[in-house]
Amino acid sequence: MPKLVHDLCRDMLQQIAEKTARIQAMLVRLKELATKTETAKRLQTMPGVGPITALAIEAFGPPMETFRSGRDFAAWLGLVPRQYSSGGKQRLGRASKAGQLDIRKLLIIGAMSRLSWLGRKSISEKTWLGRILLKKPRMLVAVALANKMARAIWTKKENYRDPALEATA
Repeated sequence: MPKLVHDLCRDMLQQIAEKTARIQAMLVRLKELATKTETAKRLQTMPGVGPITALAIEAFGPPMETFRSGRDFAAWLGLVPRQYSSGGKQRLGRASKAGQLDIRKLLIIGAMSRLSWLGRKSISEKTWLGRILLKKPRMLVAVALANKMARAIWTKKENYRDPALEATA
């Protein structure tokens, strides 16, 4: 390799190392901040919601009292299907993707990580998630789960309790 290319690669690797160190320092600060606020602590009890998502909901989301229902909050995020209804016949389309992009993306990423973490084998077929996973593509299930997570964020003013565990108790 020519010396110029070698020097350029070394500079790029050094820049990557510096950026990585800055990102790690920022993540530590975000995690500390997420432990200081009650709302962020409560939101992090939900599987798939970490410190970044909790802080984003707290920072970018309006007060939950502005929404009449969890569906309104999910619609504000763009996680509900578009409606093409006419003459009493209801037709639902793709997720509307209208609304707050950052929080929507973070909730979908959290839902995907939850699906990957649990794995198809550990999800009971008797649960809502297990039944929908058998019929629908994985990304569609992740958006549906993100919708469900958004509704739970709005409705619950206490720590998250897993409905599957409560059904067995």
